[in-house]
Amino acid sequence: MANPNPMPGSGVFVPSTYIWDVSRLQDIEVTSPEFKELMVRLYQNINNITIALNIKDTGVYNVIENVNGQVFFPNPTLNSSTAQIPFFRQVYRTVINFGSLPNAATTSVAHGITITPVTTFTRIYAAASNLTGDTYIPIPYASPTAANSIEISVDATNVNITTAIDYSAYTICYVILEYLQN
Repeated sequence: MANPNPMPGSGVFVPSTYIWDVSRLQDIEVTSPEFKELMVRLYQNINNITIALNIKDTGVYNVIENVNGQVFFPNPTLNSSTAQIPFFRQVYRTVINFGSLPNAATTSVAHGITITPVTTFTRIYAAASNLTGDTYIPIPYASPTAANSIEISVDATNVNITTAIDYSAYTICYVILEYLQN
């Protein structure tokens, strides 16, 4: 059975082969106990597939907010006197088409996320492409030369990328933000 609340070290996997020990399907009467058992097993298998599918990480990177399938533990700031949904919290993902990296400056691009007192970011990262020079870098970028490093941060309205040298040849930059809203 797929586990809707995975424990550390466990994966979400549905068996690829089910063993059916009921009689041949074409010989089963729809009112027989064997047919009822077959229907229960089919429903259980569909439920297992649905649970596994719903909690898998979705590989959709869209410029609009979407639920990515990751789940986090229940909000630890809530207690028994606070209304709390007993389930794990959904992670949202959005991609910002940031454009060119700055020339020894900070560039800010609006992210469009509604920030509330319970918004928590779980991942902030990017990748930039210099198509002319065929070079590509991750962001944040930690260079052995400190002045070549690139910083990324998020505030209530913007994604901010700061460079100390000219990285404007990197004309394509996608920023991925993943966050909780509760």
